[in-house]
Amino acid sequence: MADKPSRGLVLYADGLARFIDPSHTHLHSLASKANCGFLTLPNAPSSECEDDRIIREFAYLLDAAEAYISKTSGEINAKAECQSSSLITTISERFMGMKAALITTKSSLKSFAGQLGLTVFQPSELLESGHSLLDLPVDAVASELLKLLGFQEGKKLEMGLFDLVFVHIGAGEEDNGEKGRTINSYMGYINSLVGHIMHVAQPGSEIGPRLHLSVIMSYGSVSDADNLDFSVLVSDDKRNSDFSALFPRQSFTMKGEKQRDDVRHCYPMLMAQWQYGVTRKDLAETFSFKDFKEHGGNLAIPVDRFLHEVAFKLWKAPKYGA
Repeated sequence: MADKPSRGLVLYADGLARFIDPSHTHLHSLASKANCGFLTLPNAPSSECEDDRIIREFAYLLDAAEAYISKTSGEINAKAECQSSSLITTISERFMGMKAALITTKSSLKSFAGQLGLTVFQPSELLESGHSLLDLPVDAVASELLKLLGFQEGKKLEMGLFDLVFVHIGAGEEDNGEKGRTINSYMGYINSLVGHIMHVAQPGSEIGPRLHLSVIMSYGSVSDADNLDFSVLVSDDKRNSDFSALFPRQSFTMKGEKQRDDVRHCYPMLMAQWQYGVTRKDLAETFSFKDFKEHGGNLAIPVDRFLHEVAFKLWKAPKYGA
């Protein structure tokens, strides 16, 4: 635990986990220094479209599933929906005045995040250039993101505009000014952005001990949720048969003392978290499902616990677990 509050940056690569390859050296370098693991998601509705998936998974990432359900329920009328919206608690209300922002091109995600009290930016607003994110210089974007958090020119300022900033980058953004972009473009940009941020926050800098960086890579829409190659469950052949009857339920399948009844065991989000001198380095060396499962220190937690974990690092929430 840091001796002072930290600021949090979350790079959320939506739907891009399956495209990580050995050339993404900065992502792998991060994994080799970070604490790595999985965020498990609930099963998706059978008729879910891509736009709904993006909002739903982001809602769970913010532990705001009830707000999402209220927003998408087709059984409530306009008056009831208005009443329901008034009951939605904001990020600031839930986490001790925490100021949070989201940078995304997705119009539907902007609207939902705004209801939760996040300040929403277009990527083009970072440098006031009018360009899309992938057309902006990576070093300048990294600098502006850190400036939002109160870090400038390698120094920590007394105040930042925000305690926590999310950056949503995804292959599902082609309908919002990124049409024609390739997966390689997104992956290359994320990889470079991670590299620049790690360089600025390197050990010995003022920023390093104060910046809590999370990189999350999701698989997006999943058509084969039974693929055991991407399951977070401990396989039967790795259990000691003599004690199989005593093998406890894995913690990510539980909520308090009750078992979660809707856990997708396959294709979780991949997560690496790094803060110099604070997070515990594990044995993972590459940003990959296989390495995280075999050597990650964080194993699997439900996706709705993510924000609570980060808020604790920012001194905006009490510790919820061990």
